[in-house]
Amino acid sequence: MRRKNIGLIIGLMLFALLGVIAMQYYFIHQSYNLKAQLFDEAVNATLNTVVLKAEKKEAIDFIEAQEAKNIRNKQLREKQQRELEEEWQAKAVVERMRKRQRQMEAEYRELESELKRQFPSATLIPNWFYETYMRDPKLKKLVKVSLKQSASGIYQNNSMEIYAERSVTNPKKAKDDSVRYVILDDYMNEFAVVVLPPSRDRQLDEQIKRYEEQEKLKQATQFFDSYMSNAQQPASSVIENLANDFELAKQPLKKRINPSYIERELKEELLQRKINLPFNMVITEGSDDSVLFQMASFNGNFDLKNSYATLLFPNSMIKSSGKLAINFPSRTSLLLGSMGVMLGSSAALLLVLIGCFTYTIFIILRQKKISEMKTDFINNMTHEFKTPVATIMIASESLKDPEIVTDVKRVDKLANIIYDENVRLGNHIERVLNIAKIDKGDLKLDRQELNLNDLVAAVVDSMDLQLKKREALVNMQLDAVNPLLHGDEFHLSNVIFNLIDNAIKYSKGIPEITIKTKNIGHHIHVIVSDKGIGMSRDQLSKIFDQFYRVSTGNLHDVKGFGLGLSYVNDIIKRMKGTVKVKSEKNKGTEFELILPIIKN
Repeated sequence: MRRKNIGLIIGLMLFALLGVIAMQYYFIHQSYNLKAQLFDEAVNATLNTVVLKAEKKEAIDFIEAQEAKNIRNKQLREKQQRELEEEWQAKAVVERMRKRQRQMEAEYRELESELKRQFPSATLIPNWFYETYMRDPKLKKLVKVSLKQSASGIYQNNSMEIYAERSVTNPKKAKDDSVRYVILDDYMNEFAVVVLPPSRDRQLDEQIKRYEEQEKLKQATQFFDSYMSNAQQPASSVIENLANDFELAKQPLKKRINPSYIERELKEELLQRKINLPFNMVITEGSDDSVLFQMASFNGNFDLKNSYATLLFPNSMIKSSGKLAINFPSRTSLLLGSMGVMLGSSAALLLVLIGCFTYTIFIILRQKKISEMKTDFINNMTHEFKTPVATIMIASESLKDPEIVTDVKRVDKLANIIYDENVRLGNHIERVLNIAKIDKGDLKLDRQELNLNDLVAAVVDSMDLQLKKREALVNMQLDAVNPLLHGDEFHLSNVIFNLIDNAIKYSKGIPEITIKTKNIGHHIHVIVSDKGIGMSRDQLSKIFDQFYRVSTGNLHDVKGFGLGLSYVNDIIKRMKGTVKVKSEKNKGTEFELILPIIKN
């Protein structure tokens, strides 16, 4: 794919992404404005409702104060008369109940006096004490009676004390209203409990209370009916309302308003509209500077410009200049909080889209890079195949020359050239086929027991001619005590061959190669290091990619397909090992293979 086409695709994708972001912003902005509008309408409705309630309350309070002057209707007086009669009847019933209570109290006092006369030391005990201690055989033992004596040894009247030696955690409740006294039997020297009837009838008390509450309710109903009767008089209602307004207007605004009532109603109305926010409230008279009352539920100064305001007493015929205003410092937080799901889903969608676009661009660039690497690979492969084929062709044509055929040494030399180039060509083909098998997953390893020290030595011996050609200095330190492992001899030999071959290729002068083996734990480590051109960090991160070749600068004779290290990494991983690389630019490279050994 051409660079121009890739740029066009990336530009279109970015344009589409910016379009989606703009649409999301517009949608969120419109949603925020809609929620803000609904919030403003709810707050304004709350203010109107509260000032109407305050106005109504003021009117009711005023009418209640003027109740005696406004009751002129005959029908109302008749109704009041009937209600008065009912009230007297109710009072008579209540009076009879109270008389019954007084009789019960008198009877009780008489019985109590008789008991005191017979038993001067009789002592009153609470009913819970009686239920807890004296009725329980186990706890009755705790009850003690003490008597005080005079100097002459004679017991004084009302000097008996009843108590319990220890208290219980859960005392019992009284089961009735009876009155209980404890008396002392002088002959038996024991105490007994005398039960007297209750001094008052609790049910009668409840009935009396109920009648009194009904009476209060009737009085309130009478007042309301009186108010409604005055409101229904068309001839005088306008005049009376105007008079009431004049009467109320004489009072200063500070006395006409109840800030606590307005604050309480505001909170209640806001909660009904699902607005649970702290707010600041201010009541002004005339100009905004004349503040009569200010309440701050939230830290900060009151901002009149961003507040909601309405006139107090809007239905009054004599207009008042009073104003009620509130503001919400955390209004924006509430609106954004109500859009939390929308904002979260939009952010998630944008992140997914950005991730998809980024990944797509990454894949496109990666594929372009791979395509370029494959093109480079094909060019290199063509060159690598073309060289031995051309050499074989030249050697073959030379063998057709009659003069050369008679020269045994030249024939032998040409035959060796043809053989070496065939081996070289076969190695190239084998390398490409192995990578193809790895990509398809068809590569199968023939695992057998191997001695890695012997395998490394055999690979070095097989490369003797190549090493001598470059006059390479090879330092072998095969120090692994336990070099046995399970692996594929052919592929493992190719791995070692590739590492040594790379060490030869990427050395500027005479290659200095060090090959070591050692045991660490249950693993054997094979280290192949050189003092060649080395690699940068960016190159280190790519060397195991297929078709990637390290730039060699002025070394134009380095040949290859960029498949060797990819092959090395894959084979070592298949043998359950790892590959580590250390390299420094212009100082050399070290490859370390770590493979599991056979445990003894």
